[in-house]
Amino acid sequence: MNVRFHGPVIAIVGGGFTGAAIAYHLARARTPGRTIIFEPRARVGGGLAYSSEDGQHRINVPAGKMSLLPDADDHFLRWIERTGAVDDDPEALAPDGQLYPRRSVFGRYVNAHVAPLIDDRTIRHVQDHVVLVKRDGTNWFIQTDNGSAIRADVVIIATTHPAPVAPRVLTKELAGDPRFVADATRPDALAQIGASDSILVVGNGLTAADVIASLDARGHRGRITALSRRGLRSRGHPDKPAEPFGLFTDPPPVSAIDFLRRVRAEIGRAAAQGISWHPVIDAVRAQAQTIWPLLPVAEQRKIVRHLRPFWDVHRFRIAPQPEAVIARRIAEGWLSIVSGSIVAAEAKPESISIAWRDRRSRATTETFNAVIVTTGPAHESVLQSQSYLAGLAHDGWLVPDAVGLGISCDRQGRAISSHGISTPTLYVAGPLARGTFGELMGLPQVSHYARQIALSVAADFALPATADS
Repeated sequence: MNVRFHGPVIAIVGGGFTGAAIAYHLARARTPGRTIIFEPRARVGGGLAYSSEDGQHRINVPAGKMSLLPDADDHFLRWIERTGAVDDDPEALAPDGQLYPRRSVFGRYVNAHVAPLIDDRTIRHVQDHVVLVKRDGTNWFIQTDNGSAIRADVVIIATTHPAPVAPRVLTKELAGDPRFVADATRPDALAQIGASDSILVVGNGLTAADVIASLDARGHRGRITALSRRGLRSRGHPDKPAEPFGLFTDPPPVSAIDFLRRVRAEIGRAAAQGISWHPVIDAVRAQAQTIWPLLPVAEQRKIVRHLRPFWDVHRFRIAPQPEAVIARRIAEGWLSIVSGSIVAAEAKPESISIAWRDRRSRATTETFNAVIVTTGPAHESVLQSQSYLAGLAHDGWLVPDAVGLGISCDRQGRAISSHGISTPTLYVAGPLARGTFGELMGLPQVSHYARQIALSVAADFALPATADS
């Protein structure tokens, strides 16, 4: 079916938070024509992150800092109070008085604001996967997996993260084994895990925390070993909220080592005043989009290669509820945090044998009943993760960014082609633009960027935007 519309058409590929937020702000900007969201899920606004119905999966930022409206931090919090969305969840309230609801609650909040705009005139939701996007004269030709075809004036890539990539030795030896969970984000990923199974969790970030908390809630009491290259795990939130601490933009750092030294110095200065490291990292987050583009690409690459693991465990903090589960499991002796790189795997009839080496080349071999991969998205392979992205890359419209975090775009979010030229009608939204902006993983930053893209598109159609309320 080939569908045509009157007036300009803006196509958003992906209807998670980023895609839904852009559509919402386009509607508020009174952009002419029609916005089409391609999202295979029945509900717009949840996406991979906020569609989970697992009660152990919680937002890892206090509800008072998450909002569809960048200039109204408490918008989500006020919606919770108005709707009673956490009345059945007393564990949502942390000891410090902050709310950490289940992630599905945030997905419902976003949907509650976008769904009323989906009327086939302002916003249309096409519940299909996009398989092809091609340039067609001055327009874009979009085809879905059910054969529908739509032409659009503007395409906004708001697709989900790529799936994680397991260490090659695991996929080579264990592919197809039901005891090998290659993607822990699947809804049924833990269905085959027994209550007393010994488990190797590969990776030790937020997804690993989700897995451990979910297993614990299911009654799992077997041994869990969480293995990562450096043995680092996500840190928790401070005991009490504090304002960002430190100034990193006057002057901005000129190299990776300069950046590291200044962060360490500020942490020391904060400690001398009885302040934790958390507000220093918050200050870096707030100033990152100013700092990052001023660094030479070679220094950006050094930060990604050498400092990113340490940044991630301090930046992406674990919610208090799963943090308490992890602390208890460690104290009880049922959870071990270890460092090392996997060098061998062997599937046996009753177990899986895994060998790894630590950073001092000491070898360890243990057997497990299951192996679960939680290594996080493979950002460097995003252009191969979906057929429509691969097609755009083949045609030269998309290229990887210079530091391996996503897709190359300019400071307005417009995709940069293989010729090094920005394409005015092709945008890269959400964390896939992280290589350009440096900090686009946390929801506050993603929310700001979504509105920025919406207002840029609205400006292209020469209409003023309304103020947030």
